[in-house]
Amino acid sequence: MPQHGLGPLRLASYLALAWCGLVVYGSLHPFTGWRDTGVSPIAFLEGGWPRYWTVFDLAVNIAVYLPLGFFLTLALSRLPGRYTAMVVATLLAGSVSFGLETVQTWLPSRVPSNLDLACNSLGGLIGAVWARAVGPRIFARIVALEHRLIAPIPHAELGLTLLGLWLLVPLSPETLLFGAGDLRQIFGLTGAMPFAAESFVMIEASITAFNAVAVGLIVRMLCARLVVAYAIVPLFLLLSLTVATLAAAILISPADALAWLTPGSRLGLVVGMTILALAIALPPTPRLMIAALSLMAGAVLVNLAPPNPYSAAALATWRQGHFLNFNGLTRLVATAWPFLTLPFLLLTARRT
Repeated sequence: MPQHGLGPLRLASYLALAWCGLVVYGSLHPFTGWRDTGVSPIAFLEGGWPRYWTVFDLAVNIAVYLPLGFFLTLALSRLPGRYTAMVVATLLAGSVSFGLETVQTWLPSRVPSNLDLACNSLGGLIGAVWARAVGPRIFARIVALEHRLIAPIPHAELGLTLLGLWLLVPLSPETLLFGAGDLRQIFGLTGAMPFAAESFVMIEASITAFNAVAVGLIVRMLCARLVVAYAIVPLFLLLSLTVATLAAAILISPADALAWLTPGSRLGLVVGMTILALAIALPPTPRLMIAALSLMAGAVLVNLAPPNPYSAAALATWRQGHFLNFNGLTRLVATAWPFLTLPFLLLTARRT
């Protein structure tokens, strides 16, 4: 395997860490209203069957921890013993769940539950067993794909993890298409630069175009050959648009499935794809500079853009029921993604 190639174990470790972070955030969101109720943090273990529960809750608790058990098992696969990685991964997943259920004692908006702990641990176990069964084949396919598709650049596995996280950005209804890096809610800044109504289309188009260029060039950076990049880059952007469409249809309403396809986003996609068609063929250093500048420009414009009325209406629907915590998770990823990705680009620039 090339020295700077894609390491399956390292990729699994990055994915396990990223998924664990998402689980922690989703379990403790919205991180407000902390208080001491005088109840023991492990009192939930002594309770019987919870009074309120649904099959949906049980399925979600299992499904959320299944990838964690899967990634942990792959990341720990070099441990001695045939079943050691699977057992340790299951115990780690259960420990994460136990810790989060304990902390939820001090969150009035969350209710710790022994049933949640059991379902989370079961999900971790299922993921670990699945990884134990298919892990060797997955590693073999990753290595084969590495030699065919992935460029031998440093930290390629981190880049792939960041691209995977980016697919959560189109799920956040507060943002314009591909918009990421909005810090206004974190710092309590609600104002925006005054713009004429007709200028909004150009602002939205610019945000879409800058981010499409940045993400497309990061995908290009990871592609081993130019011909591969010309196929993979548009396919990846098409995948993100498919994610946005399905999310809007499922989480908001089928009638809003293509609400993201505004005049501004259409213009931004055309401009972004035109720039990418030319920039993909540039040498590595200019590509890297364009990607970094586009990433920063997109984040700046997102923080200057006026509020989108559709986003407010969509968010009101999204916040109903189980989607509250999911919305908090997508918002976190959308906010942090440019600031996580820029160091990756700088790190790559130093090693190329």
